[in-house]
Amino acid sequence: MTKALQGHIALFAAQLIYALNYSIAKGLMPGFIHPLALVFTRVVGAGILFWILSLFAKTQKVEKKDLKRIALLALFGIVINQVFFIWGLSLTSPINSSIIMISNPIIVFIFTLFLLKERITPAKLTGLLLAISGAVLILRYRGNFEVGSDTIVGDVMTLINSASWALFVVMVKPIMMKYNTVTAMRWLFLFGTLYIIPIGIIQTANTNWQAFTTHAVGALFFVVVATTFLAYFLNVYGLRELSPNTVSAYIYLQPFLASLFAILLGEDVLTPIKLLSGFLIILGLYLVNKKPKKIIT
Repeated sequence: MTKALQGHIALFAAQLIYALNYSIAKGLMPGFIHPLALVFTRVVGAGILFWILSLFAKTQKVEKKDLKRIALLALFGIVINQVFFIWGLSLTSPINSSIIMISNPIIVFIFTLFLLKERITPAKLTGLLLAISGAVLILRYRGNFEVGSDTIVGDVMTLINSASWALFVVMVKPIMMKYNTVTAMRWLFLFGTLYIIPIGIIQTANTNWQAFTTHAVGALFFVVVATTFLAYFLNVYGLRELSPNTVSAYIYLQPFLASLFAILLGEDVLTPIKLLSGFLIILGLYLVNKKPKKIIT
């Protein structure tokens, strides 16, 4: 199995997790936990897990200059990203959040042009447009997307989260090429924990943990272990082997996978529109990842 294929498998697995996360995380707020307390719990919890993992995995010594860069990356990729996503999700609907997150690969596309000077081929651009079309099409038939006074704050916060994550995906690439995944993630989450403590400690201390039902505990466990610890690991691992544009384009699988889960659970039905959407998304991902042919002279 090639490294690139391993990267694709990791990204696909991460999207499976994210497809479930919108509704699971939304169900915790605000009835059981405040958004900032949820961010605090997931960042600190995942940070502990990454440092435990580093005791059993090979790690590398990080240079001081890179620690400064990692500290900045943690601000964008963990703190701003998580605070604005979770808080924004609590103030808007899962369907709004899903559709707004479609902006992420577009923002990554722009950042790679200016920051990485990456070459954008017609195939990549076509693939991006096809994937966008497929995602919008399937989301359009999954629910009502309405931006209004009731959701505007949450929608804007979700958009800020999308831009912050896009910047992280582009800027973290050099670090991931220099250090292995466990090394990078334990330091990213250490800095993320230091940042989130003053932000979320009060809300976390005020949380009524005794009121958590078995279902709520399971949901919190999923958000910390799966959506944060495992999904971050898989995303960053995929970024080691693939380009930022490819990594971000995988987000378009989320609405398709969410619909697939609903169909398997008997909560939705398979329609020609859903099949078309899935085809457009998969074709788009193929084109985004397609390498240009080398010209032999």
